[in-house]
Amino acid sequence: MFVFKPDIKMSEDEFLQIRDFIYDFCGLHFDIESKYMLEKRLNKRLTHHHLDNFKDYYYQLRYSRDNDEELSTVIDLLTTNETYFFREDFQLKTFTDEVLPEIMKKKRGTGDRSLRIWSAGCSSGEEPYTLAMLMLQNPELRRWDVEIVGTDISKEVLSMAREGGYGKGSFRSTDEYFIDRYFTEIDGKFRISDHVKRLVTISHLNLLDRKKVSLLGKMDAIFCRNVIIYFDLNAKKKVISCFHDQLQKGGFLFLGHSESLMNISTDFDLRHFTHDMVYQRPDGAPGDLR
Repeated sequence: MFVFKPDIKMSEDEFLQIRDFIYDFCGLHFDIESKYMLEKRLNKRLTHHHLDNFKDYYYQLRYSRDNDEELSTVIDLLTTNETYFFREDFQLKTFTDEVLPEIMKKKRGTGDRSLRIWSAGCSSGEEPYTLAMLMLQNPELRRWDVEIVGTDISKEVLSMAREGGYGKGSFRSTDEYFIDRYFTEIDGKFRISDHVKRLVTISHLNLLDRKKVSLLGKMDAIFCRNVIIYFDLNAKKKVISCFHDQLQKGGFLFLGHSESLMNISTDFDLRHFTHDMVYQRPDGAPGDLR
């Protein structure tokens, strides 16, 4: 006979302990209004570990040998990984039609034929693979060394990204041309072609881990769209500072359409293009495009 087990209640002190620990780990911020959401979503973790209170779960998070794995699971439960191919296409058009030609023109002048793009918070991979498809559409880039790095803190979505199989919901903004050219339908899912995958590296990364972020090397463009909305002001400043350091001088930062650097950073110029506005790390060299 099935016995209903009511949810375990979370005290305010337990909420503050768990919330602050998650914040220190990855910068995700939850205000007191989020207490009920944390309580509901984390109850299943108490059941999984056979715990009957959140105080013990806090110690599980903090001191257990597999706490990194548990924290990764918690992040999956508390964040929304809503994404799809060719999201915010007006921004992608700005990148391919105006920003990318500017980057390439500058690099041709130095003899550099490399292009590095970072999709920070790549979720299940739709964004980095979209960028890869767009790069493959540019004939000149066939002679360039192109690398697109997709990172996320959630190991679950990264596993999906590496697999590269997608349902129809991921194609709500995708032209049939790209589906026909770069995907194969297998067992009801559309699998991304190896030709696209070869341009993309998928890695686990905490954006607040500055030392590991620095190992990525310099980037020509960073896409971090609809990610910093989960951070408080202090964490936003840390992440944006990391992006500034990782960008080449003159490199570009793409945020979500509802995000801005107002009150966060003055280290970027805001460039006005035909279809969108994009942040740029100042070059500082005379005669270079700004």
